[in-house]
Amino acid sequence: MKEFNVTGTCISDENYMVDITNKLEKIKVLVDKKSYFTINRGRQYGKTTTLSQLRRFLPDEYTVISLSFQGIGDESFSSEAIFCQTFLGRIQKALRFSDATIEYQESWGNSKAKNFNLLSDHITDMCEHKKIILMIDEVDQASNHRIFLNFLGMLREKFLLRKDGLDFTFHSVILAGVYDIKNIKQKMIQEGVHAPSSGEKIYNSPWNIAVDFKVDMSFSSEEIMTMLIDYEQDHQLRMDTAKIAEEIYFYTNGYPVLVSKLCQYMDVELERWSEESVRDAVRLLVRETDNVLFKSLSQNLVNNAGVYQLMYDVLILGERRSFSTDVPAVDLAYRYDYIRDENGRVKVSNKVFEIVMTNYFISKDEGRMDVPNHGRWMPEITRGGRFNMQLCLERFKVHWQEIYSAKGVKFLEKECRMLFLMYLNPLLNGIGLYHLESTLPDDRRMDLVVTYGDERFVLELKTWKGKLYNEEGVEQLLGYMDKLGEEKGYLLTFDFRKNPENFEPKWVTHGKREIFEVRV
Repeated sequence: MKEFNVTGTCISDENYMVDITNKLEKIKVLVDKKSYFTINRGRQYGKTTTLSQLRRFLPDEYTVISLSFQGIGDESFSSEAIFCQTFLGRIQKALRFSDATIEYQESWGNSKAKNFNLLSDHITDMCEHKKIILMIDEVDQASNHRIFLNFLGMLREKFLLRKDGLDFTFHSVILAGVYDIKNIKQKMIQEGVHAPSSGEKIYNSPWNIAVDFKVDMSFSSEEIMTMLIDYEQDHQLRMDTAKIAEEIYFYTNGYPVLVSKLCQYMDVELERWSEESVRDAVRLLVRETDNVLFKSLSQNLVNNAGVYQLMYDVLILGERRSFSTDVPAVDLAYRYDYIRDENGRVKVSNKVFEIVMTNYFISKDEGRMDVPNHGRWMPEITRGGRFNMQLCLERFKVHWQEIYSAKGVKFLEKECRMLFLMYLNPLLNGIGLYHLESTLPDDRRMDLVVTYGDERFVLELKTWKGKLYNEEGVEQLLGYMDKLGEEKGYLLTFDFRKNPENFEPKWVTHGKREIFEVRV
């Protein structure tokens, strides 16, 4: 049986793969130009798979040495001699799976190099008559060791000498990891594992010879569709591969492991393929308790207060943040692939991460806020397997008056979005899901979209800032409804004036469309 495998985790020998030929051709251009570069993306972003496919994609004129520092151990970096011998031994082992002759394989391992000067000389001899591509995966495992810093410096020196015709070295070097190797020295200094010597330049990176890697590693909806077509033909099915691919892309933004996971759920758990089944797969995915990527995400939020606050401010408080990697929190969140640059401002990288992070923040905030008791309302709101959004908002108004009316205005203004999410989340009860701050093509914001089975609800959350602003919110919501083809929408307005006018929840007709308006 074939499995969906787009991230490099081997499940079987027959995998449904996204066709990344276009990406490999772009990487080959860099290799042909003798470039040294790094592939920096978040966890489970397909880096290993890309290197594996690149090794088979490159023509026979190249000899590819593919290494990984995964599990290499601290002992390998304890001295130059140990590192050099470990490095050469791994090269010899890697060449066993290439077309290199036995003699050439053994020549790599026979060196007695005990320091980087001798290792440099040996590399010169071994690369004189061959185009050797060195690929090293999981370089993050080495990023806290000064020995590795010196190793990169040696490769840099050889690269510069080759440009002047004074040395032979690797034709191209490719490093893959989460962190940017160009900034490895600053990272080591910040973490206290490297103390600059007198006169040493902090910003003089040993890897500043690397060219920028601009190949988009995410999957487009068209690329996702290539995998679905393969599956459809194998199983003799009839499905709308284009629409399904677009829906998968909508939730994942092409993040490889998330694409793979959604396909696995539709194939194995749901056994159906449609736009609705994609949403059901998302619902199952975000509830995973043993997901390595989600565990890493929550751990990174715990360990990095700046990243935590950035994501909280953008997602929960609805604040706009400029996208500038000069800001440490923005830079780190970008390295983790939690955010992307959208028209110069921070945007969460995909809808799945939005949902997972929002659920995480809700769970953390439950300890400092009053958690609503839905026991008396849930059966009414979710009766018959349908979600009654009108009743949900009416009950929220009652809940707000009972629980939050005595709270301070500053607290309520800041936390009103979170308070509504804490109220909404248990009602969905794992059956429905929502995402925040979707962006439409014309760059107008939509605060909240809720899906429950085959139902979809469009909500706008606003703070009262006057009649004119409220009318603009209505027009904005109508625009969202038109974009999504919805005839009904919902407007929840938070009114923090000292003496707000009495406003009863009501449906308001706008041509053929209706908006249910509630103020609290």
